[in-house]
Amino acid sequence: MTPTRSHMQRGAALVLVLWLIALLTALVGAFALSARIEQLQQRVQDDTARAQEIGHAGVAYAMSRLRADPTRPPWQPDGRLYRWQYDGAKVDIRIEDESGKINLNLADPALLEGFLRALDVPQAQATQLAGAIIDWRDGDDLSPAGGGAELPDYVAAGLPYGPRNARFETLGELQRVLGIAPALYRQMRPMLTLHGRQARPDARFARAPVLTALGLDAALVLAQREQEWSGADDPSRPASIATGSGTYSIDCRVTDDRGRIATSRAVVRNARNVAMGRAYTVLEWEQGMASQ
Repeated sequence: MTPTRSHMQRGAALVLVLWLIALLTALVGAFALSARIEQLQQRVQDDTARAQEIGHAGVAYAMSRLRADPTRPPWQPDGRLYRWQYDGAKVDIRIEDESGKINLNLADPALLEGFLRALDVPQAQATQLAGAIIDWRDGDDLSPAGGGAELPDYVAAGLPYGPRNARFETLGELQRVLGIAPALYRQMRPMLTLHGRQARPDARFARAPVLTALGLDAALVLAQREQEWSGADDPSRPASIATGSGTYSIDCRVTDDRGRIATSRAVVRNARNVAMGRAYTVLEWEQGMASQ
């Protein structure tokens, strides 16, 4: 039986309708997927913003706990772990006095070399790297005895730059010094500062490699420190007073109720006049977000 023209038209119309239904289904699906993605993106942004604000709160709270208070003992800026709960999130806080770190712009070659040796850098390499750090920041073209790195050394290494011949402006700049490998930089960085005001670190707040660089018995100093400050958080004991330099690095690790982790690190300095409305000044700020 030969199909009539009307049957063919109805068949074509049916196919067209089916195609339109399929197209609309695809469009609705794409719209739903796009809306879902936007919702997830917004949720991530909200979580990130919330975690960052909690990080700010952690820094403010840490600064408040460093001050002497007759109702509770102050926290100590020696890198120990303190834990705090805020708005349903867990906050791990570590505070270090910047005076316990090596000032990259003030340290002499002997201190830098001793620090590198404490990080298990071989003697000859430690001498050369210490000289290279000095050469980066000084204004002359002469290297210290035992090694260093001036412009010809950078050219020989195939680098398109030479020493800055000026003070370090950021700690990250240390990575450009000839011979400072990324792994070594990561080891050094937590114990370096540009904000300390003295050429030699304060042993009361220094980490073990810095203590070794100062010529001290690191294990003995750390044991004495722990004994001196043990029980500092016990309200029944007389409160010790954190007598630091007033400039601190504060690391906050925020874990929210969904297990998301945010980190922030600030270098802050106590304000000289709290009555002016600002308790501290932020000198540096870094932050990040990661899934657990």
